[in-house]
Amino acid sequence: MKLKELNGIPALAISEFGETTINGLTSDSRQVKPGFLFAALKGSKADGSVYAADAAKRGAAIIVAASASKLSNVSAPIIYVDDPRRALALAAASFYRVQPDVMVAITGTSGKTSVASFTRQIWANAGFASASIGTTGVVSPARNDYGSLTTPDPVELHKLLSELVEEGVTHAAMEASSHGLDQRRLDGVKLAAGAFTNLGRDHMDYHATVEEYHAAKLRLFRELLPKGAPAVIFADDPFSKPTIAAAAEAGCKVLTVGRKGEFITLKRVEHERFRQHVEVQIAGEIFEITLPLAGDFQVANGLVAAGLAIATGVPAAAAMRGLERLKGAPGRLDLVGATEEGAPAYVDYAHKPDALENVLTSVRPFTTGRVIVVFGCGGDRDKGKRPMMGEIATRLADVVIVTDDNPRSEVPATIRAEILAAAPGAQEIGDRHEAIRVAVAMMKSGDTLIVAGKGHEEGQTVGTVVLPFSDHTEVAQALKDRLARERNP
Repeated sequence: MKLKELNGIPALAISEFGETTINGLTSDSRQVKPGFLFAALKGSKADGSVYAADAAKRGAAIIVAASASKLSNVSAPIIYVDDPRRALALAAASFYRVQPDVMVAITGTSGKTSVASFTRQIWANAGFASASIGTTGVVSPARNDYGSLTTPDPVELHKLLSELVEEGVTHAAMEASSHGLDQRRLDGVKLAAGAFTNLGRDHMDYHATVEEYHAAKLRLFRELLPKGAPAVIFADDPFSKPTIAAAAEAGCKVLTVGRKGEFITLKRVEHERFRQHVEVQIAGEIFEITLPLAGDFQVANGLVAAGLAIATGVPAAAAMRGLERLKGAPGRLDLVGATEEGAPAYVDYAHKPDALENVLTSVRPFTTGRVIVVFGCGGDRDKGKRPMMGEIATRLADVVIVTDDNPRSEVPATIRAEILAAAPGAQEIGDRHEAIRVAVAMMKSGDTLIVAGKGHEEGQTVGTVVLPFSDHTEVAQALKDRLARERNP
C-alpha cells in the first residue's frame, strides 16, 4: 500500500512521500520490518521518539512523530503530526481496509464485558454472524480466543477486525476502556452505536480525578460516534444524567434504559437463586421475560445490550427472546458449583469498589445463610480503593477473607494491610489457594460464596512472573475435595 492511501497523514507529507510503499504499521520499534511505518508514541513510562533511530535502522520507511518532537540522527523520513496516536489509528483502519458492517462500543466502569458478550449473543440469536472483543478475549462463530487487553492497540484491533470480516462476521461489539479512548485506540473504528453502563472509582493510577476519568469515557459520544448515532445509556447510575447531557449535546440519539429509562423501561424484577423474572416496556409494549442470570447488575447489563441490539436493527421481540437465552460472560457471577447441601460458589471479576458492592448486594436476596467473600486488591494500581473495598466487604458480607490478588511488584502483606485497615473482623489468608479452600470448607446450607477479583483470569502476577492460577479451577477443586471428605470421612 502507498502512504497516500493511508488516512491520518497530513496533505503536505502526502505530496512529498505519498508514493512510499508501506508494508505494515507498528508503535513498537522491535516489531519494525522493512517498509513499515513506525509511530513514535509517548507513553506513561517511555517516549517512542527515543526508539525512532532504531526503527529506521530496522528498515522503517516512514516515522510518524509528535509535532513537538525534535528527532535527530534518524535515517528514515519523518512526518510530524499533532496527535500521533490518532494518526496511527486512522492509518491502521485504512491499511487493513475493512471492518464489520455494524460496530458498537461499550464504555463505563463495570459491565462492559457482559454487555459486549450479551449484545453478540442477541445478534446471533437474531441470525447475524457476530463477535465480541474485550477483556475476556475475542469470541466469534469461528474463534474463542482468550485475551487480556480491554481495548487492543489500533494496529492489532484493525488487523483483528479485517480477520473477522474474512470469517463472515457482520456485527461486532467491543469494550471501550478509558485508556483505550484516551489513547485514541478506537479512533479509526466506524461505529454504528455506543453505550454507557455506569461509572465508579477505577484507574485512579492513570486518571488524576474521577471527572477526568469520566471525560475520557465521554470521548465515545463527543468525538467518536457519528452525529445522530444511537447512544444507549443506563439511566439509573449517579453519572447517567451528565452522560446523557454530554451525548445529547454531541448530537447523538440518546436511548435510555433502566427503571428511569425511556427507550426500555424496567417495570418489575423478581429474583430467584439462578434467574430473574423481568418485566419491561418498549414503545408501549410490555414484555415479560426470564433472565437466566442472577443479580440486579445483570438486568442492567442485559437492558443495555438489548438497547444496542434494537438500535442496530433487531426487532424488540427478538431482542427479548435473546435475553432469555443468554449465557454469562466468563468470570462474571460465574456459578462454579455447589456443596452437597446446595450452597452455591461463584467466581466474579469484581476488582473495584462499585463492582464488589454490586455482586455482594445481588446475592443477598437469595442467600438464607451467610454471604462469604474472598478477595484482594492488585498491586501497582490505585491504592485508594483498597480500604474502600475492605469497608464494602465487611458491611455487605458476613464472612470476609482478605487474600492476595495480583500483587505485581508490591509487597503482598502491605496490600492486605491496607484493605484490613477498613475491614474489622476480616480474616487474612495471603495464599489465595488456601483462602479459597478455607472458604469452601466453612460453607453451610444456605450460604453463598463469592471469590472476587480475578474472574476469568488464568494467572496470578507476582513480581514480573505470571503463575498459573484460575479461581474457577481452584473453587471447583475445593468443592470436589470437600465432597470426597464428606463421603469418605
